[in-house]
Amino acid sequence: MLRALDAVSAGRAEDAVLSVRGLTVRFRLRGGRTVAAVSDADFDLGAGECLALVGESGCGKSVLASALLGLLPANAETSGTALLAGAGGQDGTDLLAADEKTLARTVRGRRVGLVPQSPAAHLTPVRTVRSQLEETVRALAGTTRRVRRKAAEDAADRAAFPAGHLDRYPHELSGGLAQRAATALALIGDAGLLLADEPTTGLDRDLVDRTVDELRRHADDGRALLLITHDLAAAARIADRVAVMYAGRIVEIAPAQRFFGAAGPRHPYARGLLDALPDRAFTPIPGMPPELSALPEGCAFAPRCPLADELCTTRPKFTANLACHHPERPRA
Repeated sequence: MLRALDAVSAGRAEDAVLSVRGLTVRFRLRGGRTVAAVSDADFDLGAGECLALVGESGCGKSVLASALLGLLPANAETSGTALLAGAGGQDGTDLLAADEKTLARTVRGRRVGLVPQSPAAHLTPVRTVRSQLEETVRALAGTTRRVRRKAAEDAADRAAFPAGHLDRYPHELSGGLAQRAATALALIGDAGLLLADEPTTGLDRDLVDRTVDELRRHADDGRALLLITHDLAAAARIADRVAVMYAGRIVEIAPAQRFFGAAGPRHPYARGLLDALPDRAFTPIPGMPPELSALPEGCAFAPRCPLADELCTTRPKFTANLACHHPERPRA
């Protein structure tokens, strides 16, 4: 069964909507210091697939998403490739090499949608939610005012945003409502690739489930979804595969059924994330993640890992979807 799941993932990779190789982001700080925010990220995301990117706060997940859309600050240095497949036989676009004009006019909102981690920063404070949704429809597809109004209301409904709040301004919304407004804005363009960065922040459990189910439907319609989340229950609900990030590096990619199932993940850090859940061992991972400006030369997780030894003073290569000198055996 597990080999069959790997074959399904491999098949999706061959038809990748997004293919990332060696994605690396460094922030140059005053005094010559460098923050290694993302290091050598490799993954593929196929049509109809949801890949959940998980890990502790500060591990580089949101920086990776921002790099894909060219939304990093001026002191960021990015390398690698991120090939976004073209539509209708057109050539693909390397998102990391594309200039701002290309990203603004042909990528953001059209080919790649974003559910931002901080919705307040993406909502225009002097315009109502309805006007922002209708303006997005107009920019993407033109159409009549009546059609735009219906499209805006439909997008709000998909994101569980109450129709009675559409004529409110962002400052009149709670954090959860602002998050749902931002989700509606991301869904309205039906982009072929959707980046959802912590889309369930501030939502109660019922709304979390409804939101991620709608995101899953977006993927089921033949699009691709990169779900960045701390919520492992949400990831278990809709993900096809799980990518685990630690200290700026992807350390494991596994089919979701294996990751959350009896076999479990193979990287000790990934095991630790699951064991920290209340419905599992409820045992936190000891220690703290390293500073991204002072990473060790070897395995970054070694100081917190019960399996670490002398071999872990060298950095493990990412091969066969795993970067670990001492991978765990399947639990069952």
